[in-house]
Amino acid sequence: MSEIQITRHPARPGAYLLATDQWFPVPRETVFPFFGDAANLEAITPPWLHFEVLTPRPIDMHTGQLIDYRLRLHYVPIRWRTEISVWEPPVRFVDRQLKGPYHFWVHEHTFEAHEGGTLVRDRVEYKVPGGRLMHALLVRRDLERIFTFRRRVLEQHFQS
Repeated sequence: MSEIQITRHPARPGAYLLATDQWFPVPRETVFPFFGDAANLEAITPPWLHFEVLTPRPIDMHTGQLIDYRLRLHYVPIRWRTEISVWEPPVRFVDRQLKGPYHFWVHEHTFEAHEGGTLVRDRVEYKVPGGRLMHALLVRRDLERIFTFRRRVLEQHFQS
């Protein structure tokens, strides 16, 4: 997959599914620790979000770990708290929003050895306040921009 796909969620009315895959020419034992370090979220998030990890570092990643963030979206300050609900290095982890701008947000990251490198898959299930209209007017475009930025930064990081 070379792009970000956003579709209606097949099982949850009013929800969406974002999917993107990206391959890197390095082993998952190299890729997973980068993704598993919450501090790297700041580097792969677009500057226009003013994203900041608030949880003191180093963050000991494990199932149940809570992580707090601050960002600004369309000039609105947002506090976000996620919980690591699954932690299975170097295969996958899942973070889910406990507090933030979405009705729900569950982001699964998987890491698969593939063709001499690593295939990273992101699957995000989410539902937005304001329903389809808010999704069509703002959220879809914002998520496409955020994940496109992220893809570029990750490509530069792991290709060099």
